[in-house]
Parts: sequence; structure tokens; C-alpha cells
Amino acid sequence: MVAVPAPGSGVGWWAGSSSAALDEDGTFVVAYRVRTGEKGRGSTVVARSEDGERFTTVAELGQARFGAQSMERPSLVRAENGRWRLYVCCASPAPSKHWWIDVLEADNPADFAKAEPRTVFPGDEQTGVKDPLVQRVNGGWCAWICCHPLDEADEEDRMTTAYATSADGLEWTWHGTVLAPRPGTWDQRGARVTAVLADGRVAYDGRASKEENWFERIGLAQLGPDDSIEQTADDAVYDARYLDVVTLPGGGYRIYYEARLPDESHELRTELIPAD
Repeated sequence: MVAVPAPGSGVGWWAGSSSAALDEDGTFVVAYRVRTGEKGRGSTVVARSEDGERFTTVAELGQARFGAQSMERPSLVRAENGRWRLYVCCASPAPSKHWWIDVLEADNPADFAKAEPRTVFPGDEQTGVKDPLVQRVNGGWCAWICCHPLDEADEEDRMTTAYATSADGLEWTWHGTVLAPRPGTWDQRGARVTAVLADGRVAYDGRASKEENWFERIGLAQLGPDDSIEQTADDAVYDARYLDVVTLPGGGYRIYYEARLPDESHELRTELIPAD
């Protein structure tokens, strides 16, 4: 079903690229990106839901607050102490093609509206960093970061995924590229991790060309023992992007993904995947 409709008609009117987590009481908290027009305003919206399908907005973070030209996929994490973190993805003002990632902390997701941002993944002159997937693992923190090389003008849409770890989720150690495009395949232009399950299954976005930017499709992969990720399918499995997976306490999953409509607007959809 449609969780968040497209905010308008046409190119760049997008709702999606979500990150969802369960609160202690079993309700869903979902952060997602809204974009209004091809070169319009962008924001990160934080919402609550009793059933994972119908949302009530509790905070909206506009791009101007971060000095950003636009925003993309956030990553929402609830720590064991009940405190929340939101990693937000920000684009540097034009003509730069650089991206960076800030984090906000709060006791309640609604308080992200007034939390102070702190830059945790600045990127550099050669690399823009965006679309983080951050998780708590074995008492520490890990992150998969989409990286865009900035060394060639008009070729910045290329993308790989790097892996990083942290003791506190604030200071990070990089471990290099773990998922890369495969020449001669449907994902030869880019490969961006969007979901990693506890059993090592991975979902990622891929595309074959520059012209397919914003037309990524979902592929499947597997996490290896050395933290590398290997694609496991020869083709994409679904024509959508930014697959997000919430593992449910009673078994099964709730998934979210960004789906393209015929007029090239995008909506956020959700499905309940029951336990086997």
C-alpha cells in the first residue's frame, strides 16, 4: 500500500528513501525524504505509526537548516538506552556535487526538530558521501555509505558502497569499498547498499548508465565473513529503489521502498511480509 503519496506530479516530486525502526512499545518510527520539484525544496520527515502504514509527522527537517541544496536518504537508529539518532544526508550548494552526512540525537524522535547537527561523514574533495545505512551490531556501530567520486566532471553519478565501524557512532574508521559495480552488467554504473539483514542478506540499488540516474532498480547480494558484499543475482529483482527492511519481533518483515509512477513522481510504499 502507499504509505506516503508523491508530493506532486512530474520529475523530482518524490517521497521515499526511508529508514524505519521499532520503538520500545512496538510502534514504528520512519524517517524519509521529500523532494518538491526537479530543483525544488527538500526535507527529511520523521513520522510515527501504530501499524507501519499510516503515518503522523512528528518532525520535519528542511534543507536550509543544514545549509544544504537538497537531502537524500536518512538512517534512523534506536540505541539500547532508548536514545535515538538520525543520520541525515546533505548536498553541498551548486555547483559542487559534494555530499556529507550529519547526525542528530534525541530522547524522542519529535525532538529531532530542535537537535543540533554534528558532521560525522564529511567526505572530501574527491568523494561525496550519502545515503547511509547505520546499524547497531554487537555493542558497536557499523555503516554502509554510498560514495560518489568527484574526480571527473559530469561523471559524479557513479557510485560504490564503503564500510565503516565505530565504538560510539560518532567517530568512524573506514574499511574501504565493499560493494562495487560489475562491468558489463545491469549494475555497472553504480551499486548502493540499502538493507543488510542479520543473516547476511543484502539489498542494493544498481544501474547500468548515467541516463538511468534516479531509475535504479533493486538487486540482491550476500554479506561475506570479511565484510565484503557479493552480488548473488545476474539481474535486478524489482523496478524500485531504496528498499528498507524492518524485522518484526513476532517473525516476518515490513518493507518500505520508493516506487516510480508513470509521470516520474515517486511514492513511498510498504508491504507486510509474514513469517514462513
